Amino acid sequence: MFEAPDSPYLVSFDGDFDISKASTQPQTDGHLHKGKHRRAATEKLKTLQRVLAAGDRHSVLLVFQAMDAAGKDSTIASVMQGIDPSGCQVFSFKKPSSLELDHDFLWRTTCRLPERGRIGIFNRSQYEEVLVVRVHPKILSYQKLPDDVNLDNVWNERLTSIRQQEEHLARNGTVILKFWLNVSKDEQKRRFLARLDDPAKNWKFEPGDVVERRHWDDYMLAYQNALNATSRPWAPWYAIPADSKPYMRARVAEIIIDALQGIGLKYPQPTDADRAEFAESRAELDADD
Repeated sequence: MFEAPDSPYLVSFDGDFDISKASTQPQTDGHLHKGKHRRAATEKLKTLQRVLAAGDRHSVLLVFQAMDAAGKDSTIASVMQGIDPSGCQVFSFKKPSSLELDHDFLWRTTCRLPERGRIGIFNRSQYEEVLVVRVHPKILSYQKLPDDVNLDNVWNERLTSIRQQEEHLARNGTVILKFWLNVSKDEQKRRFLARLDDPAKNWKFEPGDVVERRHWDDYMLAYQNALNATSRPWAPWYAIPADSKPYMRARVAEIIIDALQGIGLKYPQPTDADRAEFAESRAELDADD
């Protein structure tokens, strides 16, 4: 089974992650900001994606969670730049539809899991059910839950369901990497103001984001609980400093590359029967003048 690449930002598997000690600032690693390193990472990912598709034995699931303005969209766009679009799919999960509410909370993300040979990206995910819903528990009243659901236990039960599903997926060849983009409250404020100040960015500003900001401490507690409950060797969380977008993107790309290199991807080898057919095809082509 896949095991997590090492990183200073890997959330430990023993449940002792303390969110107050997680840095939002980059380490002094300036070379990661240079364009040539980004281009090198892009080329590595392109090559690994081709082998992933050819081998058709593994799928890759990348999960991105963060507070608003942390840079999820831009990180996905930057890291996946140059990737073959036919081998990659991105889904953003917002307010559940009426159809989704008629199923269990894992249904809508389960339907969008990547096929073997492909990279799937979740921009927000099933974790919203133990983050935003936990911060705003009144949302549960719209989810058509059975009357005997114990609201005191529902969060632990959901985290258990998520953890068990991830282990099942990992056993069956899905490489799961989860990234919490850890932006500071001060940097979030700066980015919100930048959206208000720049007419070209006004469309990105949502007044509701400022309302959610009032619940910052509740969100941090929810994140800490979720990461501790579900960071495992086969489905690790990485708490990536997000106050510097170039640094954040470089670290995310580095972890994805390490993970793909670590699972032993290789092109499938032709059988003797394949080689015989190749020889026949070559002979026919050579004779076609």
